[in-house]
Amino acid sequence: MRLSLGPKAPRLVLTIAIGCVGTGLFHALALPLPFLLGPLFACLVAALIGVPVRDAGVAGKVMRTILGVAIGASITPDLVARLPQMAVTLAMVPLYVVTIAAIGVPFFRKLYGYDLPTAWYAAMPGGLADMTLFGQEAGANVRSLTLVHATRVIVIVMATPFLLVHLFDAALDNPIGAPASTLPPHELVIMVFAALLGWKAAERIGLFGAPIIGPMVLTAALSLADIIHVRPPAEAILAAQFFIGLGLGAGYVGITMAEVRRDVVAGLLFVVIVAAMAALFTEAIILLGLAPPLDGFLAFVPAGQAEMAILAIVVGADLGYVVLHHVARVFLIILGAPVAARLLGIRKARRR
Repeated sequence: MRLSLGPKAPRLVLTIAIGCVGTGLFHALALPLPFLLGPLFACLVAALIGVPVRDAGVAGKVMRTILGVAIGASITPDLVARLPQMAVTLAMVPLYVVTIAAIGVPFFRKLYGYDLPTAWYAAMPGGLADMTLFGQEAGANVRSLTLVHATRVIVIVMATPFLLVHLFDAALDNPIGAPASTLPPHELVIMVFAALLGWKAAERIGLFGAPIIGPMVLTAALSLADIIHVRPPAEAILAAQFFIGLGLGAGYVGITMAEVRRDVVAGLLFVVIVAAMAALFTEAIILLGLAPPLDGFLAFVPAGQAEMAILAIVVGADLGYVVLHHVARVFLIILGAPVAARLLGIRKARRR
């Protein structure tokens, strides 16, 4: 039997409470990223056993604007000057996406019997929200898409910190930002302005990922204009981690065993495929000396921009380099996947 709390506010309070328990547990056990993985794990378990957790709604979007500002603040004149050095690895992004799609579509079609629109958008290593929306417009099975992409992102987000520690000897204790009390007050005000205005402007023009992309673009412009010199305070980054973890874990609410056997298992196996591709591309980057190992690895991990931005911050990687590659991947998929689908004749599947 599933619990029923009715209104959204009590469910959100319950979700936040469960997330706090997860954070405390991860902190007590000295596990990595307690503010991200703690609430993610706790809300995931709660969703699987039938507790009606939910994402943070507007609050979650507000928290993503913080990461957009953090990313934008890392776009400095020095980073722009290094763009020609990144040209080769940025050019590898389209090949990376095409390779995953070429393997993923037959995988979902032949092994799991997905119809073509569902297989197409399930195979794209893009964001959960945009791939679900595009898939819905193409007549795909939205529930299957949601579970496949949620599984990919959750498994990668939970596994990556352990890989960073054990494969790259990375420390996950890099300062994520200075305390708010030590930052210039006028820059804090400007960052709040950039977060809200950038978000709403991007939303107004219908840009996917508006809560991150809008603030990122506006803050990058302010950074390049020598107006912004610092990232958001540590307290804000921790809050962003917490609410992003809540949202990821809550994505499994209402799941059935039939969906676990079909869609979640398909997502888990697909993670192995995309992880293998990411490993190959990362190894090529390292062997060719195109980027430091940590930066190259995080730049090609096929998860969301928000989650990878957090990991880049906590391990002290080159945030600008990492996020530029994720932005390139996401924009390529957002712009290219629907066009390619039409060219390949992928139309709405007929439902019986």
